[in-house]
Amino acid sequence: MTKNHPAFDEFVDTIAALRAPDGCPWDKEQTHGSIASNMIEEAYEAVDAIEAADVAHMREELGDVLLQVVLQSQIAADEGEFTIDDVCEEVNAKIVRRHPHVFGDVAAGDANEVLDMWDQVKLQEKAAAPAQQGLLDGVPRSFPALMQAQKISRKAAAVGFEWESVDDVWAKVGEEIAELKEAYAAAPKSPNGKVSKDHEGAAVREVELELGDVLFSLVNVGRKMGLDAEAALRATCVKFRDRWAFMEQQAAARGVDLEALDQAQLEAMWNEAKRA
Repeated sequence: MTKNHPAFDEFVDTIAALRAPDGCPWDKEQTHGSIASNMIEEAYEAVDAIEAADVAHMREELGDVLLQVVLQSQIAADEGEFTIDDVCEEVNAKIVRRHPHVFGDVAAGDANEVLDMWDQVKLQEKAAAPAQQGLLDGVPRSFPALMQAQKISRKAAAVGFEWESVDDVWAKVGEEIAELKEAYAAAPKSPNGKVSKDHEGAAVREVELELGDVLFSLVNVGRKMGLDAEAALRATCVKFRDRWAFMEQQAAARGVDLEALDQAQLEAMWNEAKRA
């Protein structure tokens, strides 16, 4: 295993030069907050490249993510807060600590056991921390809702707030669906059956919350099955995009407009896309 990373060191020096007194006017003006959104954008672009299995694009986008990490670290170094070495040392120590099955004498049979072990180690870290936080305070509210739901439920399960089996969670899903239907029946609706936004109030809010409960329960079904709900929904979005693109291509080839087709025709074309 190589211990030298000259390209990384050179890149860190490059970013430091951009922030130097004689460096780039734009880079010198940046703060942690001014470029915070860039981190999110670059991470999503990297995920797109990963899911597309585009290795060249992946390499480029991972570089953009690394740029954000190094630039944020350089801003911190300029402010006397921490350095890129501090970042690397801290994350390395954390990864070693959270993998006792690799760097210690603990055994893990499969990936799900590793995740459970990870959550237990994180709980131990939280208990040992001088400043006590709530169990869920470490889950960023800026996360996509499905990702938040997964992290929140995993943390709660780690302290024993958990169903015994997948069947128990399915029962909860059924219960939440029944409550959603009840809330929807009581809410004011427009002629097309949609919950009326012209009558904002407790009844409308209740429908929204009950729908959220159904989704949260389904996230837990996936978690109990060992599946990632965020990845599953992203895959379904890709599948839907592909099928819709096929329908558009077929419609264009036949000289028809999708918007002009009725429901039965659209359904037939959708089934054709599924078979294809």
